[in-house]
Amino acid sequence: MIRLLLADDHQLVRDGLKRILGAASDLEVVGEAANGDEALALVKANDYDLALIDMSMPGLAGIALIKRLRAEKPKLRILVLSMHGEDQYAARALKAGAAGYLTKDSASAQLLGAIRKVAAGGMLISEATAASLVQAASSDAPPHAALSDREFEVFRLLAAGRAPGEIASRLHLSVKTVSTHKARVLHKLGLGSTAELVRYALEHRLLEDI
Repeated sequence: MIRLLLADDHQLVRDGLKRILGAASDLEVVGEAANGDEALALVKANDYDLALIDMSMPGLAGIALIKRLRAEKPKLRILVLSMHGEDQYAARALKAGAAGYLTKDSASAQLLGAIRKVAAGGMLISEATAASLVQAASSDAPPHAALSDREFEVFRLLAAGRAPGEIASRLHLSVKTVSTHKARVLHKLGLGSTAELVRYALEHRLLEDI
């Protein structure tokens, strides 16, 4: 039996996933979290075979959550189920310690197969994500590949029109820290303004599903 932790901030999504997973005789949802902080607390207190997590949740989330879960339980298998397209986060999620990345428009059978594969020790990497990982390690990588995970999060939120105060609250940072990240992003990308940052994000299709 594969013991699962399910983490998603939408009750309807969790209920739907539990119905899908409950129909499989070899899977059991034994933990449920509505945000990253709850997920981390459950992982600290219990043992799970696999954590199925959303990338975008209140509080601790995304790449930071993956790293914290892996640090707490190195053997925990993590499968990301996200509304964000693979080209935005998949490669970073895998580098952070996730064993697979699926988008929420995946079919039920695909999800069940992915859970079984990852729980058994396998990796779920699409051809597109594999190419992104190879490109990130090459000299042909785009400038934004050099951003840290936190800088990349701040960059996307800024480009989506979020105010520094809102970003600070969402990522649990100070406004000053957000401003520092913004300055680093502009420097690394060779940009001179927020308008140029937005244009860069649009040209590289980094604002989809945000």
